[in-house]
Amino acid sequence: MIEATRLVRHQRGVPVYDYRSDPATPPVSTMRYRISMPVPHKHIHGFPALWYVATTGALYVIAAGEVVDEASVDPDDSGIAVFFDPGALGDDARAPWPAWHSHPLLYPFLHAQHDGILRLTVPRERRPLWDSTIAAIETELAQRQVGYRQAACAHLTLLLIDLARLSADVVGDLRRRGEPLLAEVFDVIDKRHPEPLSLRDVAQSVGMTPGYLTTVVRRRTGRTVQEWILQRRMTEARRLLSETDLPIAEIARRTGLPDPGYFSRQFRRTFGVTPRNWRTTPAR
Repeated sequence: MIEATRLVRHQRGVPVYDYRSDPATPPVSTMRYRISMPVPHKHIHGFPALWYVATTGALYVIAAGEVVDEASVDPDDSGIAVFFDPGALGDDARAPWPAWHSHPLLYPFLHAQHDGILRLTVPRERRPLWDSTIAAIETELAQRQVGYRQAACAHLTLLLIDLARLSADVVGDLRRRGEPLLAEVFDVIDKRHPEPLSLRDVAQSVGMTPGYLTTVVRRRTGRTVQEWILQRRMTEARRLLSETDLPIAEIARRTGLPDPGYFSRQFRRTFGVTPRNWRTTPAR
C-alpha cells in the first residue's frame, strides 16, 4: 500500500487498509506501477480506489469492504492507481462506506463483485479525458502550489463523473436492489452520532434486536455497529479540528463523546496522534 494508506486491522486474516485523513496527507493520491507479485496479495480497502491502464483503457474499480484478489488481474498490465479520502467529495461523503449508496459518485465502489474488482473499459474516444485528468492530478500533487488540494479534488470529481457514466449499466441493477437495512442503519448513525447512541438505540430505530443487527452488520462489513458509530464520530471530529477553532472539549461534546479525556484517547487510537497534534500538523 502507498504512504497515504495505513493498515488498521485484519479481518479473518486479511489486512484492512484505510486512507490517512490528516493535514499532512493529500485527499487524493496516485501511483504508477505494474502488478507483478510472486504471491497474490489479498486485502480490503475502506476507501475508494481504482486502477487505470492507459494503453488498453482497462479500468478496475476496487470495492470498499470486499476482499480484493490481485491474482485475478492481468500481471502484464502497467497502470496508475488513484486512491482518495471520500471526504474529498464533501461533507455528505464523509460517512463510512456502507452509507455510500446515497452518493452517486461513490456508488460504483460498492459493486460487490466476487473478487472485489469491477472491470470496465474506457472507450478510445474518452481515454484522452482520463489521461489528461489523471496527469492534472499528478501535477497538482507534485507541485503543491496554493490551492492544490482543491484543484486535485476538482479533477478527481471530473474523473468520478465519467466513471459513474461508464458504470451506469453495470451498477444500475445493484442500485435497484441495494441494501435497505444497511442504508437505514447508517442513516441512523449519520444523523444521531452527535448524541448518546448505542447498539440498542440503533437496533430499536430499525426494528431489529441488537443481536440480530450485530450479526448482519458484522457479516456484511466486518465491523460492529459500535465500531461504525465510533468511526463516524472520529470522522466528524477530524472535520471539526480541521475546519474550526473550537476547543477540543467542545468538539468532543459535538461528536457524542462529552468526556474530553476519553475522546482524546479514542482519537489517538484511531489516527495515531492526539487531537491537538493533529490540528497543529502542517500540511505538506
